Amino acid sequence: MKISERLMRAKPSATLAVNAKAQELRAQGREIVSLAVGEPDFPTPKHVCEALKKAADEGFTRYTPVPGMPALRKAVAEYYGKFYGVKAEAENTIISNGGKHSLYNLCMALVDPGDEVLIPAPYWVSYPPMVELADGKPVIVPTKASNGFLASVEDLEASSTPKTKVLILNTPSNPTGGHYPQAHLDEIAQWAKKRGIFIICDEVYDRLVYEPATFSTLSTFWEKNPEDVAVVGALSKSFSMTGWRVGTTLAHADLVKSIVKIQGQSTSNINSMTQKAAIAAYEGPWDLVDTMREAFQRRRDIAYDIITSWPGVKCSKPDGAFYLFPVLNAFYDEETPDSASMCTKILEEAGIALVPGSAFGDDRCIRFSYAVDDEILKSSLEKVGKVLMKK
Repeated sequence: MKISERLMRAKPSATLAVNAKAQELRAQGREIVSLAVGEPDFPTPKHVCEALKKAADEGFTRYTPVPGMPALRKAVAEYYGKFYGVKAEAENTIISNGGKHSLYNLCMALVDPGDEVLIPAPYWVSYPPMVELADGKPVIVPTKASNGFLASVEDLEASSTPKTKVLILNTPSNPTGGHYPQAHLDEIAQWAKKRGIFIICDEVYDRLVYEPATFSTLSTFWEKNPEDVAVVGALSKSFSMTGWRVGTTLAHADLVKSIVKIQGQSTSNINSMTQKAAIAAYEGPWDLVDTMREAFQRRRDIAYDIITSWPGVKCSKPDGAFYLFPVLNAFYDEETPDSASMCTKILEEAGIALVPGSAFGDDRCIRFSYAVDDEILKSSLEKVGKVLMKK
């Protein structure tokens, strides 16, 4: 048996690998706290769960159209109208198995062999492998911690070539929590349009933005330039529905039709009952989002104050998502020379699971998720601090 070359080049998800190691230690009887997996600790809203139960009781268990139920696609289009004033139709949307699936479909639809795809670093772990699986070439664009890890037009221009076909943006960012202001997004979009570069904008954390920062989106640019942008969303983070697997794409109707071809030959429609639940989520109420946003902003401040109290640490204060991405290489030594070995040390000595920055393209850093209870967060960071200070 011979495994394909493209799959041999792909790497397993680092975040899932860390979680597996944590589960292994738990099985050995160790008490492990995970600050690794990007998952809200809030329950899915009751009205969403009830909608799924009702669908099951009523026998709504058959295939649906590949791109999703018309009512759900319409609800997604109306979401962009409700929050961003964007006029979109159901034909401009497609429902996939989580935001990750939406992003993968776009890479398969837009990237030809040899095409270069700009990916600002730090980046979400799956972007480069997705590009590689589409036989494209990931081109990593360095950014600065002092600038909140946000890519500038100058950064992107310096990394682009005539072979550059796509740019993947992420706001708010996983792993940094960095959030592009609207003017910054629009500037990048105008540059990309002039260069003939298509933008995939990953906005799955779009409702988790903290004051004084304000919400931003490329859906407003898409409305006037639908052939130049696709916007990916999801219910996973904003509605605490990670396991439900509801990802969305807002795109030109022709691009949606192309993605339907891919999805029709791979996964077909997402779970029928989940689609009913997703409609309930989009219809509201959305009070859980406000509750989560308030809690995450409080936890961000708690974590930021503790982490920045460690000597030699540099850490930008994020405006969104639920991650901090501090520069911790001041603590590296011969025994722990990189982020992976440091994460292993912290896991083994403190029982705290974290994700090495090398997985996100910056080995100086480690990703901390603050999607846990306030007291657990405080005690966990105190344990991490003791490991780092140990000489």
